[in-house]
Amino acid sequence: MGSATAGPAQAKASTPVRRRAVPWGVLALWVIVLAVAGSFAGRLGDVQRDQNTDYLPAGADSTQVAKVQDRLPGGEITGLVLVYHRYGGLTPADRATATRQLATLTVPPGTHATKTPAELAAATDPKDFAAVPNGPAATSKDGATLMYALSTTAPAKNDDAKKTFVDDVREHAADTDGMSVRVGGDGALAVDARGVFGSLDGTLMLATGLVVALLLILTYRSPVLWLVPLLAVGAGAVCARAAVYALATWTGITVTSQSAGIMTVLVFGAGTDYALLLVARYRDELRHTPQPYDAMRAALRGCGPALLASSGTVVAGLLCLLAADLNNIRGLGPVGAVGVLCALAAMLTLLPALLVLLGRRVFWPLVPAYGSQPRRRRRDLFAAMGSSAAKRPTAVLLTGVVLLGALALGAFHLPGALKQDDSYTTRPESVVAMTTLATAFPDRSSRPIDVVAPTATADQTLAAARTVDGVASARRGRTGGGWTEIAVTAKDAPESAGETATITRLRSRLTGAHIGGASAQALDLADTNAHDRLVVIPLVLASVLLVLALLLRSLVAPLLLITAVVLVWGAALGIGGLVFGPLLGFTGLDPGLPLLTFVFLVALGVDYGIFLMHRTREETRHGAPPREAALTALRTTGAVIASAGTVLAATFAVLASLPLVMFVELGTIIAVGVLLDTFLVRTYLVTSANLLLGRAVWWPGRLSRTPTATEQAPQLLDTRH
Repeated sequence: MGSATAGPAQAKASTPVRRRAVPWGVLALWVIVLAVAGSFAGRLGDVQRDQNTDYLPAGADSTQVAKVQDRLPGGEITGLVLVYHRYGGLTPADRATATRQLATLTVPPGTHATKTPAELAAATDPKDFAAVPNGPAATSKDGATLMYALSTTAPAKNDDAKKTFVDDVREHAADTDGMSVRVGGDGALAVDARGVFGSLDGTLMLATGLVVALLLILTYRSPVLWLVPLLAVGAGAVCARAAVYALATWTGITVTSQSAGIMTVLVFGAGTDYALLLVARYRDELRHTPQPYDAMRAALRGCGPALLASSGTVVAGLLCLLAADLNNIRGLGPVGAVGVLCALAAMLTLLPALLVLLGRRVFWPLVPAYGSQPRRRRRDLFAAMGSSAAKRPTAVLLTGVVLLGALALGAFHLPGALKQDDSYTTRPESVVAMTTLATAFPDRSSRPIDVVAPTATADQTLAAARTVDGVASARRGRTGGGWTEIAVTAKDAPESAGETATITRLRSRLTGAHIGGASAQALDLADTNAHDRLVVIPLVLASVLLVLALLLRSLVAPLLLITAVVLVWGAALGIGGLVFGPLLGFTGLDPGLPLLTFVFLVALGVDYGIFLMHRTREETRHGAPPREAALTALRTTGAVIASAGTVLAATFAVLASLPLVMFVELGTIIAVGVLLDTFLVRTYLVTSANLLLGRAVWWPGRLSRTPTATEQAPQLLDTRH
C-alpha cells in the first residue's frame, strides 16, 4: 500500500499548505461578512428610537402618560413657549410685533379657519399643524419678558415632522430690532436633544478612530503595524452595527442614540485592548518560533483564555442590565454585549490572519527576528514597581486602600439630580429660552404637568386637580381611545421641591389617572435608577465573580479583583465630586450615572486583573514560587496593561468632548477609573496582595497547595517573556 509510506510525507507537505490556506481563508470569509454587514450597518439609524418613552422606566406612571399621548388624536403633543425679551423693558412696538408673529404661527400656510380641532390634530403634514395658544400672554413683573405658551399635535413617532414644525416656528418668531425671541418648551427641548444625539454617532466614530490610531502609532512606533489592529477593530465595528440592527429588527429591543454611541466606544476600546495583548504575545512568540503561523497559534493558546474571560466578564456585566426597568439602560445591555463580541471575533480571527499574512516585516523597524532577545532597558519601570511593592507589601497595600478610600469621600460632594435645562455644555436655543423664563417668572411653572384620565371620569378628575394644593390652573385637553388629557399648571418652578410636592399630591388624590410630563418623568427616573442599582449591581458582581472563578480556578483571587475594582469605582466617583461642580460648573448628576459607571468599571476594569492574574497563574503552574510568579507577571504584562489602559481611558475620554453633561460625566469617571486601575491597583495593590497571600490566593484550587518535590522537579519557569 503506497499510502502507508506516503502518509508522513503528505503530513509534512500539508503544514505549509495549511499555513498559507488558513489565513487566506479567514480573510476571504471576513471580506464576505463585511460585504453583507456593510449594507445593514448603515441602517442602524433606522431602528434607533429617541422618543420620551425610550428613556423612561417601563413601568413608571409618567411612561404610561407618554404612551397614552401617543395614541391620542394627532399623537404626542408638542408644547412650545415663545419668549420675547428686551433688556430694559419691552416697548409697545415689541408687543405689536409679538402679536403679529403669534397670528402667523397659529394660522400657518394651508390651514383654514374652518378646520375643526379634530382635523388640525389629525394633520400629518408639518405645514398643516396648528399651534394653539394656551391662555393669554404672561408678562414679567419688570416688563422685560413676554411669554406665549403654545401647543400642537404631531404624528406619533414622527420626529422629522416635529423638527420641521419647530424650525418653522423659529423661522417666523425671529429677533427684531434688539428684541430677542427664543423658542422653548418641551417640544423644542426634545427637538434640540434629538439634534445633539443625531450627531453623536458619526462624531464618536471619527473621534474614537483618530484617538486609537494616534495611541497605536505611539505604542508600536511602526509606520504600518498600527494600521492592522485599527482595520480589524473597524471591521468589528461594522459587524457590530449590522448585528445590532438585526437584533433590534427581530426582537424589538430599544436602541437609542445613547446606546449606539456607547457601543462604538466599547468596540474600539475593548477591541484595541485585545489587540494590544495579542500582538504583544505574538511578538514574543516570533522570537522563539521560526514561522509566523506557528507563532500566532502559540500566542492564541497563551492569551486566548484571558481574552475569552475578559470579554466574558464584560458581556456578563452588560447583560445584567436587562434586569433594569429603565428602557434605554435595559436596551444598552444587549447592544453593548453584541459590540464586545464582534470586537472579540475580529481580534481572534481577522487580526491574526492579517498579521500572519504580513509576516515579521509588519513590525518594521523593530522586527522580532527568530532567536533574538528583546531589547532590555537599563531599568524596567514595572520591574522597579514590583521591587518597591515587594519590599513593604503590607505598607503599600494599606496606603493604596487608604488613598482610594479618601478619594471616594469626594462622592459626598457630587451634585444633585441633573435638570433638563442643565443637560448641555453648550446651551441650545430651547435651554436659553427656559433659563430666561426661570429668571423672569421665578414664582410660576412654564411647563404643564400632563394628566391622563379615563374619559368617563375626566370631569371629576379635572375638578379634583383644581383643588390640589400647589395647582395654579387645570384645563381639559384631547380625548380619544377612552382617555382624556388634562394640562395642569403648578404654582412652583419646574423640577423644584414645590412642584415635586404638587406632583406627589396629584398622584395621591387623582385616583385612576396617570401623572406625567417632564418634571414627573425626572421624579420617576430618580426612583427607578435607585431601584435598578439595588437589582443590577448584585447581579453584576455575581456574574463577574463566576467568570473569574471559572478562569482562575479560585475564589480568593476573584474576590481580590472585584474588591479592587469596587474601590476604584468609589474613588472615581469621588474624583467626579471634586471636579464636576467646583471645576466644571455642573449643577447636576445624571441619575443613571452611578449604575452605568459601576457596570463599565467593574466589567472593563477587571480585564486588567485577568491579564495579570492569568499570567501569575501561568507562571505558578510552571513551577515559579508565588513571589517570583507575581513579580514576573507584573514585569511581563505591565507594559501591555499600561498601553491597553491608556487606550481604553482615551476612548472613553472622547465622550467628554460631546456637548452633553451626561456624556462628559460618564467619560470622565470611566477614564479616571481605568487609569487608577491600570497604574495604581494592578501594579501596586493587586501585586502586593499576591505577595502577602502567596499560594492562598489560589484557594481552594490545586495551586493553593504546596507542591511536592516530585511535582516541582520536572517543571521549569518559562522566562522567555
